[in-house]
Amino acid sequence: MNKLIAFLKERKITEVECVISDMTGIARGKIAPVDKFVDEKGMRLPESVLLQTVTGDFVGDDIYYRLLDDADIDFVCVPDENAVFMLPWTIEATAQVIHDCYDRMGNPIELSPRNVLKKVLSLYDEQGWEPVIAPEMEFYLTRRSDDHDLPLKPPIGRSGRPEAGRQSFSIDAANEYDPLFEDMYDWCEIQGLDIDTLIHEDGPAQMEINFSHGNPLSLADQVFIFKRTLREAALKHDVCATFMAKPVTDEPGSAMHIHQSVINKETGKNVFTNEDGTQSALFLSYIAGLQKFIPELLPLMAPNANSFRRFLPGTSAPVNLEWGVENRTCGLRIPESSPQNRRIENRIPGADANCYLAIAASLLCGYIGMVEGLKPSTPVQGKSNESRSNNPHCLPLTLEEALAAMEESDACKEYLGEAFTTGFVAVKQAELENFRRVVSSWEREFLLLSV
Repeated sequence: MNKLIAFLKERKITEVECVISDMTGIARGKIAPVDKFVDEKGMRLPESVLLQTVTGDFVGDDIYYRLLDDADIDFVCVPDENAVFMLPWTIEATAQVIHDCYDRMGNPIELSPRNVLKKVLSLYDEQGWEPVIAPEMEFYLTRRSDDHDLPLKPPIGRSGRPEAGRQSFSIDAANEYDPLFEDMYDWCEIQGLDIDTLIHEDGPAQMEINFSHGNPLSLADQVFIFKRTLREAALKHDVCATFMAKPVTDEPGSAMHIHQSVINKETGKNVFTNEDGTQSALFLSYIAGLQKFIPELLPLMAPNANSFRRFLPGTSAPVNLEWGVENRTCGLRIPESSPQNRRIENRIPGADANCYLAIAASLLCGYIGMVEGLKPSTPVQGKSNESRSNNPHCLPLTLEEALAAMEESDACKEYLGEAFTTGFVAVKQAELENFRRVVSSWEREFLLLSV
């Protein structure tokens, strides 16, 4: 705590937001005066927080009391002094501190998404490996609206007009929102978020921010903080920022592409590359692990019913787990690079995924592939996104199908724990039941007077 206390004193912090990530990626916790935070050296939260749905509801009693204490006891949240971030948009000098979750005996809580990622990273550590990742976050800027039945519209830019048509990679279109992005970059710099390139994506007012490559836990924390930072910057400029996977009908979805490689901790060399610069057996096994196990862990990368609207044949979103060099029609793309920078881009995760869980799932799939020496399919040349049919590496079509596969996954239970597997599936099934109760505008438009 000494490093953390020094940080708080140096910046004259008066309030601390103590946060954890729940299953859906929502920040939950408490706001405390700095003196109280320093005295208590953490916080306590009810165990049930980790089984909340995106609507704030809880899973059914059968799962609730199987996984949690009947008395709804607290767990202990311990601050990570390496995960402290200033909040530039607050009036009071405020810091946000990410916490880790433990039971009263000091054991990591299995339901905690951050603990799930740390568990996967420990597997790599035991092998003498160090994974390196670089996330790419896509999102839409939209006009503010309080009517959820109305389609989202692009916001008015500096020109006084909304975007029309698709402006992929347009500098002028991105410059329409310069004041917002200047605040975003300034706030990210204050917080130490290692963001790199800003790109205008295909959809109207759809953008992408790339993070520099680095440690998976640090980058998961940064993505977790970045989502909130961007939303706050957008609200300051009277627009909204959304990370929904498919927020706009007939427009591209938003992904969280994850570039990943693995370093030998002793030599510092990329294990994906042989001494002569060619691709290694571990590289191929990593790809094979992604191909084999992503279908079982897909809800960790596509966690909502809306997530599956993004996977459409003929679009830039993947519909299967083929792989290929410089091939964006594949779910697994191999970018051209130097031998030391050889990496795999997993294009499956959506921007709506919990960053801790999506990164953990991707790294776990590759890890199993390497330790089991799996073999991948033949790399694809040309289009691989036209059809799902007759493809041995196709993805589940719906969240229901994906949750059923995850619930039966031996790999998920073995590596991430039975309690986590049961709890996550229960949270997503509860959300799915909630989703099914809502009558959509499509049903009213086409069925109301026609059937």
